[in-house]
Amino acid sequence: MNPQAMPSLGAEHETENDRFKRSFGSWFWTSMIAATVMHFAIFQFWPTLTAEDVSFSTEDLETIDIPDNIEIPPPPQRIARPAVPVMATADIEEDITIAPTTFAENPVEDLPPPPTEREYDISLAPVFTPMTVRPEIKNEAEVIRAMEREYPAILRDAGIGGRVLVWFFIDEAGTVRNKRVAETSGHSGLDEAALKVADIYRFTPALNRDKKVQVWVQFTITFQVR
Repeated sequence: MNPQAMPSLGAEHETENDRFKRSFGSWFWTSMIAATVMHFAIFQFWPTLTAEDVSFSTEDLETIDIPDNIEIPPPPQRIARPAVPVMATADIEEDITIAPTTFAENPVEDLPPPPTEREYDISLAPVFTPMTVRPEIKNEAEVIRAMEREYPAILRDAGIGGRVLVWFFIDEAGTVRNKRVAETSGHSGLDEAALKVADIYRFTPALNRDKKVQVWVQFTITFQVR
């Protein structure tokens, strides 16, 4: 290839990198001068900070002369130490027996009558009732329908629900004979609806071993918007 035929790179073919290198010196010195002027202006016009005066003054203490005729009370008496216990000596016979209790010395005719049994109606208020088998709900579907029916419309439309803990008194046949609110939901309308639903419940009898018994139990009635 003829070297004379190759195009030469003149000023019209100068790249951006070449122009940047050529102007680097002017940009550098201009930046240095601007930074120097800015620092000089900051140190020249920036307010001077001075420390606040925190000095304080002291006052001379005044001494008071105590006269010699002042009577100083005596120190309080020392608290008496507790007495040291002393083991007492006593002669105790080794052969000590308790007299036997016999019917001859305690005839049956002289004994006091046994206490009369007082009948107490446990259905009046919740009390502890022993049981070995807890009653179970027999009519859950009917209870759910009653809850939907008794749910206060104004609370249901407002999306307000709650849980009511109810005491149930259940007889030997599993029938609810008494009920009362054990823990309120915070809304009287829901509490009243829960007591109405409580009458719908039917239970299996509770057992104490193999005997049907009356019991007080707690169940939660929950009202919620589906």
